[in-house]
Amino acid sequence: MRTFALEIPVLLAQHGAEESSLSPHGMIALGVIVAVFLAMQWRKTVSVDLLFLGGLVLVTLAGVVDTERALAGFSSKAVVIIAALFAASAGLRTTGILDWIGNRLLGNASTERNALTRLTLAVVPVSAFVLNTPLVAMMAPVVVDWCRRRSISPSRLLIPLSYLTILGGVCTLIGTSTTLVINGKLSAMVRDNHYAPEITERIGELTFFEITGVGVPMALLGVVYMLTIAPRRLPDRRDLIEQFDERRREYLVEMQVERACPLIGKNVQEAGLRNLPGLFLIEIDRSGETITPVSPQDTIQSGDHLIFTGVVTTIADLERIPGLVPAVDTTFETTPAERIRRQLTEAVLSPTSPLIGLTVREAGFRKRYNAAVVAVHRNGERLTNKVGNIRLEPGDTLLLQTRNEFVDAHRHSREFYLVSRVGATAARRHDRALLAGLLFLGLIAWLTICSLWPQVLPWGNLTDRNIHAIAAIAIVLAMIVSRCLTTSEARSAIDLQVLLTIGAALGLGEALDHSGAARWLAQTMIDATSILGMPAAWMPYVLLAVIYVVSQMFTETITNVAVASIMLTVSVNIALVGNYDPRPFIIAVTLAASLSFVTPIGYQTNLMVMGPGGYQPRDYWKVGWPLALLMTGAALVLIPWIWPFTLQ
Repeated sequence: MRTFALEIPVLLAQHGAEESSLSPHGMIALGVIVAVFLAMQWRKTVSVDLLFLGGLVLVTLAGVVDTERALAGFSSKAVVIIAALFAASAGLRTTGILDWIGNRLLGNASTERNALTRLTLAVVPVSAFVLNTPLVAMMAPVVVDWCRRRSISPSRLLIPLSYLTILGGVCTLIGTSTTLVINGKLSAMVRDNHYAPEITERIGELTFFEITGVGVPMALLGVVYMLTIAPRRLPDRRDLIEQFDERRREYLVEMQVERACPLIGKNVQEAGLRNLPGLFLIEIDRSGETITPVSPQDTIQSGDHLIFTGVVTTIADLERIPGLVPAVDTTFETTPAERIRRQLTEAVLSPTSPLIGLTVREAGFRKRYNAAVVAVHRNGERLTNKVGNIRLEPGDTLLLQTRNEFVDAHRHSREFYLVSRVGATAARRHDRALLAGLLFLGLIAWLTICSLWPQVLPWGNLTDRNIHAIAAIAIVLAMIVSRCLTTSEARSAIDLQVLLTIGAALGLGEALDHSGAARWLAQTMIDATSILGMPAAWMPYVLLAVIYVVSQMFTETITNVAVASIMLTVSVNIALVGNYDPRPFIIAVTLAASLSFVTPIGYQTNLMVMGPGGYQPRDYWKVGWPLALLMTGAALVLIPWIWPFTLQ
């Protein structure tokens, strides 16, 4: 049997590495990358993208890579498709599709166990096709609202929400940005064309469903853990429930049910109006007949005036229901196309306001301010009259439906003490929801065809395997043209920090590869492993475990996209030096850099739920380490089984 150590010089010569010592450029590349990683740990106030951009500048100025190679990452397909998918996800958000999914998901859940099961059944498959960062951004408020309604701490459900999106993200190519970064790096390696043909073939881009064979079993294992063991390890921050009541400022709001409202024919319970967080339906006015108190079985009819008392955040959610309009002024921008041009604004009446002593209906807000009164709050007094009949007094807080320019125009007016925008109250384009959903499903179908049946259409490049980025851009443009989202919404949805970090990390990975540092690291790891004296047949399994664990540790302490780019270079070189198939090592880095459960900083979704859930870093460790251990074991069993180490 050949010894592994004797193979190394021959293999290095085969792949163009004539010396095992680290070159000066390799030392610079390694030093800069280590410095960036250490700075991320010690200087947490410095932006991640600035650190990686600074590192890229240093290796370029030192001559480790030329300018073209250094900047190639910013024009990679990975950066383009991630930006496009951020914008496409915004189209699902602005049209209310994600709201609809969230409300349908948790609307009737009665217990924490029921809510967790529903989250599991919906979030995992959805996150396989929607980038998990915007998905968590949309689902977290839905979960918090449900918890507030049921007096359950959000800390019981928000870590599971993040973990479930991470598990679902490794089921397809577009579920997480990490797989897209991996694809961008693989594309660059193939384009460089300095590998043997059989190696180049195995380094090619991941197809749409290539990781599904390993991702789905791992996701199912993770789901079992989340439903059985995780609930016993999750914290229960009861103080968060108390904060719900501390932030209440009750308004009186009157909404009219229009003919097209989907609530018509449903009773109050079925319409979801019984357990709204911080909002209580106190009265229904039906053609002069008053129904009070309102029972869960009362049916909603066209033309009803629904009178609520409650908090502003839930009133904003109420406004998003199509066919529910402020009863005081039903003519003010009620169509979806018009509603997206306005926002909710709070204004406090001053004693010098000409509106003092007038009723809301008499005040004529539409004529005076091009605004409509949605709700009224009077400090220390629960208002029980209809909104239109309330006689205004100094200090009344009005919740208004206004144009964007209202705040700037009246901020210093003597008629109001204070004028401020109400956050997160953007209207939804419900009339475009079906179209946005069809376009996004069309994107998924397009990418699937390109991956499974490339060149099925002989004309043009419609089904070319490399058309993913262009396909995503085309769908985003279709969403903008069809008014599913505006150009400004598409731009604002793109996370520039993520894109800059990815582009710079790809450049640093190129420096690691081009300087020979990656091959030196690979040889060092193989030498260290060979010292153990194990049989040669075990060597690839040990190296796979080392690559997976190192990538996982770096992901938990640094950031996933940077680790994906840099560790991929090392893993491919390990395969080259050991004369193994690079594919299993590539898959190992892809999974290890995508599955972060132990720390809040390893993955963006973990950080996003930290504040709303009131979590401490130790909470992630307590819940996450058994899951991380389970995923590591599953990956190390499944990867060699699906992708053998032997080069065909």
